[in-house]
Amino acid sequence: MHAMSAPRPRNATGDSFFAWDGDVLILNVLGKPAASKDAIGKPKGTQLKISVTAQPKGGKATDHMVRFLAPLFGVAVADIEVVFGQENVNKQLRIKAPKKLPAVFTQGNLDLG
Repeated sequence: MHAMSAPRPRNATGDSFFAWDGDVLILNVLGKPAASKDAIGKPKGTQLKISVTAQPKGGKATDHMVRFLAPLFGVAVADIEVVFGQENVNKQLRIKAPKKLPAVFTQGNLDLG
């Protein structure tokens, strides 16, 4: 296996909206800024829909999303890296050693072959 090869493929998660890289959770997100509330939605294809109340100006909605997600995964804001999509609705996050997972990760949609 060439785990050390340089650029990470954008489709690191295969057919799912998330994947594990050691203890790091790779999460593909479809962001919905300027929503009525911060909420984790349903998986949509290979992305997880996440709504935030922040306006999409200069990456602010992504920053807001990271702050919203950190406690849900039991990590510090600094443990969430935005791989790409800081100013785009299509984004990928790397969450370092999450201590917990929101329900959408454990609702049996892991084995939808």
